[in-house]
Amino acid sequence: MQGDRKLGPLGLLAWIAVAVLGAGAVGGIALHRGEQINALWFIVAAVAVYAIAYRFYSAFIAAKVLALDATRATPAERFNDGRDFVPTNKWVLFGHHFAAIAGPGPLIGPTLAAQFGYLPGTLWILFGAVLGGCVQDFVTLFFSTRRDGRSLGQMARDELGPVGGVTALVGVLMIMVILIAVLGLVVVNAMKHSPWATSTVAATIPIAVLVGLYMRNIRPGRVLEASLLGLGLLLLAVGGGGWVDHHPVLRDWFDYDGPALALMVIAYGFVAAVVPVWLLLAPRDYLSTFMKLGTIIALAIAILFMAPTVKMPALTRFVDGTGPIFAGDLFPFVFITIACGAISGFHALISSGTTPKLLANEADARFIGYGAMIMESFVAIMAMIAATVLDPGVYFAINSPAGIVGETASQAVATISSWGFPVSVAQMEALARGMGEATLFARTGGAPSLAVGMASIFASAFGASLLAMWYHFAIMFEALFILTTIDAGTRVGRFMLQDLLGNIHAPLGRTSWYPGVLLSSAIIVGAWGYFLYMGTIDPNGGINSLWPLFGISNQMLAAIALCVGTTILVKCGKARYVWVTALPLIWLVIITSTAAWQKLFSPEVRVGFLAQANDLAQKLATGVLPPDKAAQAPQLIFNNRLDAALTAFFLLATWILVADSLRVVWRVWRKRPVSPLTESPHVPSRLVEDWVRD
Repeated sequence: MQGDRKLGPLGLLAWIAVAVLGAGAVGGIALHRGEQINALWFIVAAVAVYAIAYRFYSAFIAAKVLALDATRATPAERFNDGRDFVPTNKWVLFGHHFAAIAGPGPLIGPTLAAQFGYLPGTLWILFGAVLGGCVQDFVTLFFSTRRDGRSLGQMARDELGPVGGVTALVGVLMIMVILIAVLGLVVVNAMKHSPWATSTVAATIPIAVLVGLYMRNIRPGRVLEASLLGLGLLLLAVGGGGWVDHHPVLRDWFDYDGPALALMVIAYGFVAAVVPVWLLLAPRDYLSTFMKLGTIIALAIAILFMAPTVKMPALTRFVDGTGPIFAGDLFPFVFITIACGAISGFHALISSGTTPKLLANEADARFIGYGAMIMESFVAIMAMIAATVLDPGVYFAINSPAGIVGETASQAVATISSWGFPVSVAQMEALARGMGEATLFARTGGAPSLAVGMASIFASAFGASLLAMWYHFAIMFEALFILTTIDAGTRVGRFMLQDLLGNIHAPLGRTSWYPGVLLSSAIIVGAWGYFLYMGTIDPNGGINSLWPLFGISNQMLAAIALCVGTTILVKCGKARYVWVTALPLIWLVIITSTAAWQKLFSPEVRVGFLAQANDLAQKLATGVLPPDKAAQAPQLIFNNRLDAALTAFFLLATWILVADSLRVVWRVWRKRPVSPLTESPHVPSRLVEDWVRD
């Protein structure tokens, strides 16, 4: 079993000091009501909370709840085939796992939720992660490892039965579609009419392919050379983007509106899903890991060095649900807006079926499952700081859609200033010039405002003369997060669809049969591509409706994972520890059910999908819409009703899983027969400890 050694007197005193420091920092953040607060409080609070949670809570789960066994052979060792099952050094696997789970969610969610103020989101990121997100990832990784690396849907089918299993499989697949669509919309909004950003992001694709070919064919085994080459080319791409932006001919080649960029991302997603994994997916993951970790560490250093002040108030007037970025009350919408970074169901898809096939030693599940989620939560804290160090007026000018604040710059600044967040047209024009952009108004999605915040911090610490470079470096950094998730998510969705189609026609289920690969990839890409494209023509920016749907579906996926984990704990005789997974499960069911109900039936037009559809239908029928909006109205009405249907399905699927879990728990408690545990038998590990552990 894995556990930390008992503490001596000095160690105990040190941890007490960490606890006191952390409590003071969290208290300072929660109780401060001045105009501004120093960002260092956020860093201190986060490090203290994460350190205590990892040292004590994760050790308790590892030793008592799960009883990790370092002597037990993992699926990676028992089925080592050099392709899917490969025993991997824990540090390498940590990087791979972090790259896979750390999509744009921990960057974008906190940025959007900052409309409520810095306090609610920061507290949810800190405590939601250590008590919920880290637990989900850790428990799911462990149970999948004990079950030969089975996926979440397969575990639900095995442990709950056919009803829960089929519901989980279909639900997970549909949730994946929404996740990828929203992430695609974020990157499209970041590149819209920005030749610098578009050319830089486009350059990352051939760079990844070159690195893949370099490591496989040109210089096999020269990983360091390939890494340096890739990182150097990425930085060159940022600089080259500035040259493209100022070139009278080339800039037109990369200047596109939202719908055109959406079609390009859709085409890219299809290609990424069907080409060999070593050609694009693996080298992009590898490069993005360095970029993600390096940038977050550099951002943390810059924050420590500059100690910027957080200018957003602790709570804003928009806690009442009237926010311009997305509508909805503080409860429950802050908890679904910040999904990744606190608790994310998408992680369960990586912690089951992917990472378990690479885990060399079961004892490393704590470091990789719990530890990587801590790192993602820290990314979310960095994003919250970067968003809230901006002047609030600037933050709302960038993130508020034109349909809310007005079509022109003068209308937008007048509306935002009337909220008590002063901003001027001249201020926004000067900021856009400094960032190398034509305009920063109505750049919804969170990515541009986050990039502005990051660029401001980097420029203050490392060189103010390179502000535009820092901004577009940040855009590339975010795009790498997003495209990595689109790559992996589309491929995972294709595998899941092939599993289902294989029941209809056996060859469709074989990943080696190329017609099946092409068909399933086209279906998955077409599904998320539809929502992506429709988001680009939404007058409210797409994010207003799609991000809440993303948050609800993602948190419901986490609830499904915790249902499976809770059921397995009860079935294997660990009912006294069931609160570890049951408490975050209950919380998720409450917040997702509340949010889904409001999105379905709220009479507020900006909140309820059906209310918005009915409002548009009435305006269309009475002829009060201008011609351009009247042309879009039928599609938007259909989209809102489709969003409502999907929300209802996700809500129903979650409660079916909850009910099925309660059924199994009841039968175990009453000592009635249930489906047997599908845990694989114990096989002693033969791997040499020195390379596995070190």
